[in-house]
Amino acid sequence: MTQTSDAILARMMALHPKIIDLTLDRVWRLLAALDNPQDKLPPVIHIAGTNGKGSTQAMIRAGLEGWGKSVHAYTSPHLARFHERIRLAGELISEPHLTEVLDECYEKNGGENITYFEITTVAGLLAFSRTPADYTLLEVGLGGRLDATNVITPELSVITPISIDHEQFLGNTLAKIAAEKAGIIKRGVPVVVGPQPEEAMEVIEATAARLGAPLIAYGQQWHVTQERGRLVFQDERGLLDLPLPALLGAHQVQNAGAALAALRHLGADEAACEAAMVNAEWPARMQKLKTGPLIEAAPEAELWLDGGHNAAAGVALAEVLAWLPPRPTHLICGMLNTKDVSGYMAPLAPHVASLTAISIPDEVNTLSAEETEAAAKSVGIEASTADSTLAALQAIVAQDPQARVLICGSLYLAGHILRENG
Repeated sequence: MTQTSDAILARMMALHPKIIDLTLDRVWRLLAALDNPQDKLPPVIHIAGTNGKGSTQAMIRAGLEGWGKSVHAYTSPHLARFHERIRLAGELISEPHLTEVLDECYEKNGGENITYFEITTVAGLLAFSRTPADYTLLEVGLGGRLDATNVITPELSVITPISIDHEQFLGNTLAKIAAEKAGIIKRGVPVVVGPQPEEAMEVIEATAARLGAPLIAYGQQWHVTQERGRLVFQDERGLLDLPLPALLGAHQVQNAGAALAALRHLGADEAACEAAMVNAEWPARMQKLKTGPLIEAAPEAELWLDGGHNAAAGVALAEVLAWLPPRPTHLICGMLNTKDVSGYMAPLAPHVASLTAISIPDEVNTLSAEETEAAAKSVGIEASTADSTLAALQAIVAQDPQARVLICGSLYLAGHILRENG
């Protein structure tokens, strides 16, 4: 019987008792057994940061493709299917190809300890090394210094905004977290830096100086603003007047700036920069749902999905809600017990009429609906619980058929919604 990628992935989950265990030793061992595919990749752009990694990558990819380039892209976590993590020359990896590289990595690993993220990252690198392309976009999973993607020497590094997240792995101060993210900076390799808190920027600047890595930093080498419904970008090559990003929110203007700085460094033309703005797609970042059972259950409502889950994401989401045309907004929220739930919800409180808390289906680390409800009430949001997203939605539209409903709080919840509502 032919193995499916799902069956091999399930076996990989058992290779290490911890989901996260930051070290590169196991990755280097497996790469060596596979004849070092990380040394055979098309030129790499390596992206780290707390917020905006995926959006920035999506815009860089749209820009490079608009420039006529073929692009590999690696991202995590996936939302609906694992295949989303590995994009080969513009196309999601096929099931036969994914099965082949996963099986090869599993066999070469020889039953040794290795985490799921490590072995699947190696599988991605293996696939990239065997498929021609002009560029490889690698998004860091966690941190940077000891992340499984940090085994390459890139053509360009990108660091998006840093904030407090994953303290149990990266440290409990911005400086410590920034030091982990800045671990992707390589000697002599230019680094694009998005807007940063001063504490984080000091660490990045010191690391870049020590390694002789030229900085291409927001507020120094480049600037980006929103003016009269347009995006205005300026760097040492001049001024760009572009459409606003297809991805919604003021924070996406800053992410767009980092993407444009990267594209301009690579030599992309203005048409490519415009393509980065208008063609980028990134699921579960203020994604408007248009079809599926949830839409059928609430045909007059406006349904949105967002996977942001930390305090900075709460601020960004609040800005988007303030920017949208006025309409009563109700949240359906499920979160993990590892997140700063009140920190996420507090910025949203002034912009929402209610929150219905749910437990994330099939997720061992979900916060209970009751705990999420209590957190919402603690920041002044009127809150209740429901057994499922559908039940929550039905209760909301029974009171207000034309409500704006935002399903939010976790990428795991977003993935569940995209699978169930596909």
